Amino acid sequence: MRYFFSIVIVLLSVCAAHAQKRSVYAKTYELTQSSAGSPLQAGNSITDVVVSNDTIWLGTGKGLSRSADGGRSWTNYFGTDAFGSEDISAVAFRGKDVWVATAHTVDKDGQSLPEGSGLRYSSNGGDTWKVLAQPIDVNNVDTLFWNSKSTIRALGITTAVNNITYDIAIAGDAVYICSFAGMARVSTDTGKTWQRVILPPDNLTSIGPNDSLNFDLSPSGGALGLQNNLNHRAFSVYAENDSTIWIGSAAGLNKTTNRGKSWLHFSKQTQTNPISGNFVVAIGRQKTLTKNIIWAATINATDNTEKRGVSFTDDGGISWKQTLLGEFAHNFGFKNDIVYVPTDNGIFRSGDLGQSWIQTGTIYDKANRQRYSQNKFFGAAANADTVWLGGGDGLVKTIDNISTPFGSNWTILHASRPLPSVTETYSYPNPFAPDDEVVRLHYATGKSSSAHVTIRVFDFGMNLIRTVIQNAPRDPGREHDESWDGKDDKGNQIANGVYFYQIVVENDEPRWGKILAIQ
Repeated sequence: MRYFFSIVIVLLSVCAAHAQKRSVYAKTYELTQSSAGSPLQAGNSITDVVVSNDTIWLGTGKGLSRSADGGRSWTNYFGTDAFGSEDISAVAFRGKDVWVATAHTVDKDGQSLPEGSGLRYSSNGGDTWKVLAQPIDVNNVDTLFWNSKSTIRALGITTAVNNITYDIAIAGDAVYICSFAGMARVSTDTGKTWQRVILPPDNLTSIGPNDSLNFDLSPSGGALGLQNNLNHRAFSVYAENDSTIWIGSAAGLNKTTNRGKSWLHFSKQTQTNPISGNFVVAIGRQKTLTKNIIWAATINATDNTEKRGVSFTDDGGISWKQTLLGEFAHNFGFKNDIVYVPTDNGIFRSGDLGQSWIQTGTIYDKANRQRYSQNKFFGAAANADTVWLGGGDGLVKTIDNISTPFGSNWTILHASRPLPSVTETYSYPNPFAPDDEVVRLHYATGKSSSAHVTIRVFDFGMNLIRTVIQNAPRDPGREHDESWDGKDDKGNQIANGVYFYQIVVENDEPRWGKILAIQ
């Protein structure tokens, strides 16, 4: 999963006209124009991390990245025919089958709104891709048949605006997607057609094949007069196996054990030992020697008794335990008995099923002399003893075993382009937002042995405002990054504008670069 856009519960704006069941194949693309064999991932904003054996898939601010050798080299898909410059909102893979959701923003009526731009599917591990349109409907209201005793009216989602796929799960020949305003959908023909997943309405705790049902499948009522059900605002999905599927919504968790023929609905208000909050933004499973545990990132929706936190169950959802209350969790990673939870306040690690937690402090890469600049993380996954973590300031990995405890040794991987020559420099991101991120100053010493480096930042009037490093020793034969947090030497945040930085290596002629700060 996931965070291409902030989580906002919005009422759906319905307009007319495309297909409920339609062929959505557009084109098939081979892997071309990518940076295959790059030493780094494409982008530094990591929204999704998915790992299996030595294969790592990343959703980044510069599109999709894949490593097939445990992170030693990367294939980056940004700018390819299949992906273009689209943002990545969800990634899932099983064996050689890979599904990726994309999105972008559009300007409508003076507002910048999120819009789903479809799905990409590969059956050969990412060598070729099929591009599919975002599933949308023809009619404003459709009639669905649950069984011979039930008729369900369903809201037609006739626009891709606010219809973004935030999560994907693969279960046998079925692919499930959760698209928030677009609700939950399933395809059993590799995306040629999509059907709505009929989940219980807010007021029911279950639906079954023999029930007489009369409700509206609708995340928003609006002018059409349909019943509004938050449980149909689907956001997360997890396939425990080919038959057991979990779907998280803005009104709790839903579980089927028979491929959607019946559903159980769990919420904060309907259980003695419930989840902490009804808005379920992520679901994961931890398989230990003795337990099968479902974890959910559960935040507050509409009830003021709900709380942000993490909820987990080892009895299939009959009862839940709550932990990390107050934390905004975004996803999960697992290594045997250990769970890793990326949150707004760093990574939390527990080896005793949530009874106690270790929280990451300062993340510092000793080899590269880099410090991770942000607390917020969105993705976590483990491959053997290596733990991969992704957030807004690049990809991080650490070892977690008896000889090397978690967090004792960090590696930070920042995407950057090679310098044209050792005498040049650049900064990234540029422009940068000093209230939200750091800017990195990229350079090489050009020396054959260790050299002392001084970096200073000046305002547009060439007044010195910050000394970033002074006479700091730096190794030869490699490129370096130094970070500036957008503050002056007194700790004050800078104003918007143009700034210049100066890099002095030993007694060489100074090198200059320009930075644009925009908040």
